[in-house]
Amino acid sequence: MDTLIPSLSQLIEFAVAPVFLLTGVAGFLSVMSGRLGRISDRVRVAERRIQTLADPQLVERSKQEIILLWSRVRATNWAIGFCVASGLMICLVIGLLFAGSLLVIDLKLPIVMLFVAAMLFLICALILFLVEVRLATRAVDIVRTIHKPQKYRHGPPPPL
Repeated sequence: MDTLIPSLSQLIEFAVAPVFLLTGVAGFLSVMSGRLGRISDRVRVAERRIQTLADPQLVERSKQEIILLWSRVRATNWAIGFCVASGLMICLVIGLLFAGSLLVIDLKLPIVMLFVAAMLFLICALILFLVEVRLATRAVDIVRTIHKPQKYRHGPPPPL
């Protein structure tokens, strides 16, 4: 019984790092879910607005925006999926740490493989997050109706 307490204490120390990682993944998942909700709302607004537009240029611009928004939805959905997979792998790592210790089984290889898989899934989620942010930036260019004024090389700018 006396040897169980120090080993349990060490086991909890080993499990703390994956738990913190799991907390970070959960925070990232929350951010991605919030973005997905806002994108979905934006799609609904754009689809309703397109039915009221008469100007063909504005209709075309709205169609381009909707296509881009659906690309953002796909990227965000994939990022969420990879994030969830990463979280599940981290949970399995924590479970195997405790199971291996309690059952006195050497589970180093599965633990390492699951941890590496969790990191790969997290990397994929972060790359897809970057893709989604870049798509969002491109959407601003499509929607923008007021462009940044160009600098005038000769003389003062014209009056408003």
